[in-house]
Amino acid sequence: MKSKFFTTAAALACLTLGTAAQSETLRLSHQWSNKDVRHQVAQIVADEVAAADVDLDIQIFGSKSLFKPREQYRPLSRGQLDMTVLPLSYAGGQQPAYNLTLMPGMVKNHDHAARLSASPFMEALEEKMADDDVMVLVHGYLAGGFVGKDKCITAPDDVKGLQTRAAGKAFEQMLAGAGASIASMASSEIYNAMQTGVLTAANTSSSSFVSYRIYEQVKCYTPAGDVALWFMYQPLLMNKAKFDGLNADQQKALLDASAKAEAFYLEEAKKQDAASEKVFRDAGVEIAQMTAEDFDAWRALAQETSYKAFVADVPDGQELLDMALAVE
Repeated sequence: MKSKFFTTAAALACLTLGTAAQSETLRLSHQWSNKDVRHQVAQIVADEVAAADVDLDIQIFGSKSLFKPREQYRPLSRGQLDMTVLPLSYAGGQQPAYNLTLMPGMVKNHDHAARLSASPFMEALEEKMADDDVMVLVHGYLAGGFVGKDKCITAPDDVKGLQTRAAGKAFEQMLAGAGASIASMASSEIYNAMQTGVLTAANTSSSSFVSYRIYEQVKCYTPAGDVALWFMYQPLLMNKAKFDGLNADQQKALLDASAKAEAFYLEEAKKQDAASEKVFRDAGVEIAQMTAEDFDAWRALAQETSYKAFVADVPDGQELLDMALAVE
């Protein structure tokens, strides 16, 4: 009788597991607040997938509540995390080629960024992601600018002697070449660093400047305008094995939702720059504009610092750089 009971219980357990296996819950991590455009992109994907009614749910863990900002790519590649929105250059330590997605002067404007995302250059990067068991669901670039705690920053000479935060290795190399001291940290840490005097200048995305209320800590803001030195690739990524393990309906729902989110991301990214300028201006922060001559000076410095270092450090660096620069 006891043997029959355990056999029946085991059968019921298998049936229960079989039923549960049809429904999936994916964990998505990011570092931003729920007002940030990158959270909104994630939310669109989650909402659209839920509406598709394919037994697939996406649980979003924002505000670095699940993983620290720079510690998301590795667990994603190992299958310990299902999805993330993050600056790909954060994973430049694992894949040095990713540092090319935050290279000064590489992207001219948002439409140019979209062309880069659909180019052979991005295909080459996606091959490297696939080696890490990672895939892109939503492509997206965000523009950004500079803030100064005590002064405006438009040209390379303006950062000399400042304690500066730069997102990514290439910007750090360029700013160091201009005479700045570098303090590495996630964009979510800029506010406290400014408040405590650890930083006197920083650059990051227009969206992060607003969502982290950096306008409360600075004297001057140089937003992305007609020219923008700072563009950063910040996609929504997924563990490839997890995606491959979903059924066809679930995969289609994810891809359809991602296409909708990507279109939103591009249009919203274009709005972020002007919107951020208004927020800073309304907060009483001085607004400075970078000129074409300033941009050319920064790019000339980048060519001698970050571009040169990238090619020296990455075996196929010159090929990747040429592919990126070939996109008009």
